[in-house]
Amino acid sequence: MKTLVTGGAGYIGSHAAIELVAAGHDVVVLDNLSNGTRAAVEAIGRLAGRDVPFVEGDIRDSACLDRTFADHCFDAVLHFAALKAVGESVAEPLRYYQNNVAGTACLLERMAAHGVKTMVFSSSAAVYGDPATTPINENCPPDPKSPYARTKLIVESLLRDTHAADADWRISILRYFNAVGAHPSGEIGEDPAGVPQNLLPFVAQVAAGRRERLNVFGNDYPTPDGTGIRDYLHVVDLARGHVNALDYLATRTGVAVHNLGTGRGHTVFEVVRAFEAASAREVPYRIAPRRPGDVVVSCADPARAGDELGWTAEYDLRRICEDLWQWQSTHPHGFRGIKA
Repeated sequence: MKTLVTGGAGYIGSHAAIELVAAGHDVVVLDNLSNGTRAAVEAIGRLAGRDVPFVEGDIRDSACLDRTFADHCFDAVLHFAALKAVGESVAEPLRYYQNNVAGTACLLERMAAHGVKTMVFSSSAAVYGDPATTPINENCPPDPKSPYARTKLIVESLLRDTHAADADWRISILRYFNAVGAHPSGEIGEDPAGVPQNLLPFVAQVAAGRRERLNVFGNDYPTPDGTGIRDYLHVVDLARGHVNALDYLATRTGVAVHNLGTGRGHTVFEVVRAFEAASAREVPYRIAPRRPGDVVVSCADPARAGDELGWTAEYDLRRICEDLWQWQSTHPHGFRGIKA
């Protein structure tokens, strides 16, 4: 297939682009570079062994989308172009609704106009909120706790309504848990602009000496060590899940929902210890108040993805930390350091 990867210069999108090319697909990346870099696109090309066309543009720009669809005969879209930080979404909800919801509506409209009706959507386990039981399967009632999570759930409804109006649509909704790690080559990884909003990138920067210490937001949760529990999924495993989802859509219409996760959760302190082992560096920390919108436990039941997509996670927390440290230690200031 020829696939448009929106947000493909960002963290997850860039890894997905590499795996798509490895699986034999042709890829075009579209990104507004708010969280991505041209250097990431260049790294995709090096790792893929061929140039990957890049369009600098925004999913809210109808004219840009029309030009892109007119220039390429796409079969499908993998949609990663979203803002994704829980805390930031609490502070800037309008920005999140404008980009994540309005942007997706614009993208769907232009896809339909150009006859492209296959999408794999990057959703999130955040739509589940703080469920009473774990692991979480796809039948768990949604209860989003942050503006970010609500934008993801609204887009899921938008996708279902789009299919209800036109049964030719083929849509995969992937609710994934905490994407972490980096490509094993060390050539590509997460490069957050400003202060990292997620745990492992921040831990990596502390270990590298870029930041003084980690803030642990709450140590009084009802967990074994008082810190929140998350299901940490290697970004390469996650990227391969998108390839499997695209293959799945090739044989059926409709809307499918799958969790992508390992099925095992780790506390913040477990992550810190694992990263210290991988990096041979100390990660100083201090306890800070809980953050609005954070949940206690988020851990996947990935059985449906295994049964229907033929996908399971291969890498564990140790491998996640090793690959992330390989990226962080060889790119201490990320792609932006290369640009400078």
